[in-house]
Amino acid sequence: MIPELGHFSLVIAGALSLFAAVIGLSNTRNTLLQRSVVSMTVGQFALTLLSFSALVYAFATDDFSVAYVANNSNSLMPWYYKVSATWGGHEGSFLLWILIMSGWMLALTLRGQQYPASFFTKVLGIMALLNLGFICFSLFTSNPFIRLIPMTPADGADLNPLLQDFGLIVHPPLLYMGYVGLAVPFAFAVAGLLEGQVDSAWARWSRTWTNMAWAFLTAGITLGSWWAYYELGWGGWWFWDPVENASFMPWLAATALVHSLSVTEKRGTFKSWTLLLAITGFSFSLLGAFIVRSGVLTSVHSFAVDPERGMYILIFLALVVGGSLTLYALRAGQNSTQVAYNFLSREFFMLINNLILIVSLAVVLWGTMAPIGYEAITGGRISIGTPFFNKFFVPLGLLLAIALAILPLLNWKRTKIEALRPAATSLLVAAVFTVLIWFVLDPTSVVVASAVGLGAWVVLSHSADLFKRLRKGTTLPMAYVGMTLAHLGFSVCIIGIAITATQSEESDVRMAPQDSVMLASQRVTFLGVVEAQGPNYSAQQGVFLVEPESAGSYELRAEKRRYFAGNNVMTEAGIQAGLMADTYVSLGEPLADGAWAIRLHYKPLVRWVWLGALLMALGGVVAIFDRRYKSLRVRERKTPTNAATEAATKAAAAQAQV
Repeated sequence: MIPELGHFSLVIAGALSLFAAVIGLSNTRNTLLQRSVVSMTVGQFALTLLSFSALVYAFATDDFSVAYVANNSNSLMPWYYKVSATWGGHEGSFLLWILIMSGWMLALTLRGQQYPASFFTKVLGIMALLNLGFICFSLFTSNPFIRLIPMTPADGADLNPLLQDFGLIVHPPLLYMGYVGLAVPFAFAVAGLLEGQVDSAWARWSRTWTNMAWAFLTAGITLGSWWAYYELGWGGWWFWDPVENASFMPWLAATALVHSLSVTEKRGTFKSWTLLLAITGFSFSLLGAFIVRSGVLTSVHSFAVDPERGMYILIFLALVVGGSLTLYALRAGQNSTQVAYNFLSREFFMLINNLILIVSLAVVLWGTMAPIGYEAITGGRISIGTPFFNKFFVPLGLLLAIALAILPLLNWKRTKIEALRPAATSLLVAAVFTVLIWFVLDPTSVVVASAVGLGAWVVLSHSADLFKRLRKGTTLPMAYVGMTLAHLGFSVCIIGIAITATQSEESDVRMAPQDSVMLASQRVTFLGVVEAQGPNYSAQQGVFLVEPESAGSYELRAEKRRYFAGNNVMTEAGIQAGLMADTYVSLGEPLADGAWAIRLHYKPLVRWVWLGALLMALGGVVAIFDRRYKSLRVRERKTPTNAATEAATKAAAAQAQV
């Protein structure tokens, strides 16, 4: 009965989405109808929450009469994995997508009084139309409530062991919050085009929601990278996998949008470009959904689904992107501005920033989609891997660091050359620091020296600007604090990437009990294998004693797990995490005479990659609390005719008084 209630709730939510879309996009000025769109939005959220809760209940109570539960759960699983298994497969994860979409719409209604009623109604109507497409996709191709009656299995097939991890609990919800959150600036862009209202006020309205979505997406990608690092057993944090790229592409577009919106707000320029970026960001979210759920690419992260679902998403993608770009082509010219940019101005360097990000996006898009196109045209297969992406991203990342280092020293409109003297000083300090790093770490690695030096330059230039403002007693806007945190996070991230990518040590060895090997000035001794039991698996634990040359010692345990349901085998690495380096041990296959295949890693500064990314996400969150975005209530815009009529009425009244 509960699954049927969830199914029915989703159907009613779809009906409310349809009505809200029709009314919201009907250009109505009727106050009652406009308020009804808000009511239907609240109803959508309540019904999708009820539907999602019904599916969670089916997992929590081991209701294996529901096909989705039977395929993705097992009675032996701990309760928290049962709950997270709700979004561990295609059908449930898309229901989570719909719930999050409804949640963003509900959040909009809580701030709806800050926007013009007609504009706000269109925003909700556009998002309701998008949600209608998602709900139809779930109901017609991916229904999570289908029953297995009377052929109900006694137990479930179990959740993929890779997903029985804390990462599944936090990573997909955060990532989807970012993915789906980009629908808000998309809806603002389309509504702005329909209303002919794309100005500084529009940019302020959009910035809050864009920053929120970008922060969630950044945090989701970061947690996904960390999850892959400790769970997959290969010791890496990014593989340029197609599904990883599917989340990275909208992040690049959203990052460009965050910077472009600031120019539109401050200077009233970049309007058409900002609109295009808002459309692009959400379009790439839909493209990511297609890549993950269509089966056109093979990935450890993708859902194994049939082509019918992929075709639906492809058609929906074509309609959304095609419709929005058509509207953009018809209306964007009304928002174009002709501005002469000074080379020493903040907006010019923002433009450089955007160009670097868009070129990076084009590189990832080509590297991800080219194998699909090649196979479709020739029938053969090609693989584009890490060397291709690194060839482009290393210089692009260094160029971006240069732009960010100079940015805080520049003013809007024009900057005097004398103001750049602090940049020369910080560059000199960074150069000295670079030389030291170069010779201490690796005299042959120019990339490491460049990345560390430029990262230090970003830190120094932003710190100098921050201290200058504090000395003047200037109140620091939260948007400025958020920007500084994000840019400092970027510098920490690129330093971590450069060091861990070039200075890591890796060794695949055969080790019998009591054998020892050296790993980066520390001795690793294999003490043997012991048996261990988990809630739904048995494990062989490899025990390792690690003795650094400096002082002290510690123990690491790597596991080879065998899950009772399905008899699946999973490897769990043993990791000694540290701010300066990780020691990473992975247990391979058993060999003759009690020996085992062992993989050892020493990863210097690998934690800086995630620390920097989380600082960037934190910067996005902090910027949301800027007081300029707390009170954005504006009046409805008057048409020229109404404005003239009102002026004439006032003049007549004044004449009558005379």
